[in-house]
Amino acid sequence: MRIGEVARRSGVSARMLRHYESLGLVRPSGRTGGGYREYSDEDIRRIFHVESLRSLGLSLRDVGRALDDPSFEPSALVGDLVRRTAERVAAETELLTLLRRIAASGPTGWDDVLRGVALLRALGSGSAGTRQSAALSSADEASVPVEALAQALLDEADPHVAGALRWALAHGGGDAAAALARGLGSPDAQVRGRAVRAVVEIPGAEATALLRAALADPDRTVRGRAALALGARGAAEAVPVLVELVVEGVLDVDAADALSALAADPALAERVAAALVGRLAEDTAGPSVRRRLTQALADVPGPTASRALARLSGDGDRAVALTAAYVLRLRKTR
Repeated sequence: MRIGEVARRSGVSARMLRHYESLGLVRPSGRTGGGYREYSDEDIRRIFHVESLRSLGLSLRDVGRALDDPSFEPSALVGDLVRRTAERVAAETELLTLLRRIAASGPTGWDDVLRGVALLRALGSGSAGTRQSAALSSADEASVPVEALAQALLDEADPHVAGALRWALAHGGGDAAAALARGLGSPDAQVRGRAVRAVVEIPGAEATALLRAALADPDRTVRGRAALALGARGAAEAVPVLVELVVEGVLDVDAADALSALAADPALAERVAAALVGRLAEDTAGPSVRRRLTQALADVPGPTASRALARLSGDGDRAVALTAAYVLRLRKTR
């Protein structure tokens, strides 16, 4: 079969077939009487082998080794191909993400595109100072979409840079709460913690709904931060988690303040008091727990809290009894 027919049937151009021949990859087995190349069936099978190996990403040099070297071991080469392909896919994915974020900002000219690229690259810099500067300047740049800021925050381990990114999300406009929602569903508690701290600083019903969902988070710190923020927003759903923080001695002073703020609402005062008193009745409430619960009851109005404090004034633990008695005296003078 002559070279033109081989090119037509194989899809490999005549020029490439001549190149293969010059490299010694595929040499036609014979020549016609007129001196034309003549390819045998075996030659054609070798052409298809060459093309198959090239499709995997092998260089022509490696293709030749694979076909002609009896000692050739493909495993190492295939492993190297896997690594190079993964690196290429990662680079292409990074580029695609960058392009999508630039497109999401709705650039109106090349200046917008270039500013967006510069800021996005700065947010991905290896320098914490560069990332922090980019975060602080991004609030004034429409060329950086809120989704990019949210992703940068979720990936950010440096507390100073994370703080700048939270500020940018809270002040930059856009639907920051929706952009952070994915972070609250992360399997990584640290990522969820970064997300909830950012949501705390965002006003609005959507952010409040995300905080309510975070009350069920398996990580105590995540649900605790959500509960503190919800308490400040007057959400009664935060009461059980706030009481839990008091009992466990984690952010207990902040939790007691949040419970006090909620109890200032007459409709919630008895609910807050009942939740605190309920934990006092548990057998596991040791002296340190009772002290914290007593302190939390101090600013909760209503008869339930007063009766509990009266009982606690006779507590076997002297610190608990003195604290309760002192609080009762203060309540009588109000």
